[in-house]
Amino acid sequence: MDYHPFKTILNRFLARYVGGAGRPVFFDIDTTYPELNEITKSYPTIRAELERVLHERSSLPTYHAIDPGEAKISAVVDPDKNWNVFMLYVYGYGPGRNRALCPETCRVLARIPNLVQAFFSVLDPGKSIPLHEGPYLGYLRYHLALRVPTEDPPTLLVNARRYVWKAGEAVLFDDTWPHEVINRGEDTRAVLIVDVLRPLPFWPSLVNNLVAWGIARPTYGRAVARRVEASYAAGPRG
Repeated sequence: MDYHPFKTILNRFLARYVGGAGRPVFFDIDTTYPELNEITKSYPTIRAELERVLHERSSLPTYHAIDPGEAKISAVVDPDKNWNVFMLYVYGYGPGRNRALCPETCRVLARIPNLVQAFFSVLDPGKSIPLHEGPYLGYLRYHLALRVPTEDPPTLLVNARRYVWKAGEAVLFDDTWPHEVINRGEDTRAVLIVDVLRPLPFWPSLVNNLVAWGIARPTYGRAVARRVEASYAAGPRG
């Protein structure tokens, strides 16, 4: 997500309300965004729908095919291995054919306030993600672990703080901190990624909503939705 040329100005503005350089890395879901617990509780259903997706779709588009801005972290490291995505929601756009495969997951997502984006993120065995930073302070990122290698499970490092996924468990973090995935596992790692607007006081929240729905939706959201639709016609890809 890139809001250039406004990104730097917006981040400076929001930094005053989120703690600046002292802002949290990980968040307690119960106190910060308890609505996300509804997703965690639905783990068995969401896991079953992920398995159906992986079974019925011969391939999923790579992350950088859907969002070319992610090529530097999706395509460069371990280029013979893939980071694939299955988009369910992006700034008000919901790819119909994807959502039809995951109706129960989408019903749960529909109950989450201030939902920005939701998708399955699937890493090939041994596919790592290099150190990078999310572009914008206005949202928080939730992961629900769906498939995790039992031996040598992948590690998420956020601002040098370590988190290891466990199937059925969730984590909420600020992805504008430098973060990476170290993955030496010999099985597929899959999580449901959900981005929600960061809780903020009234005025910065108003600005954040204007950015999300007035800038990001007609630019980033629309472009991603079109690429998802194009991926159906393109057929299998690496």
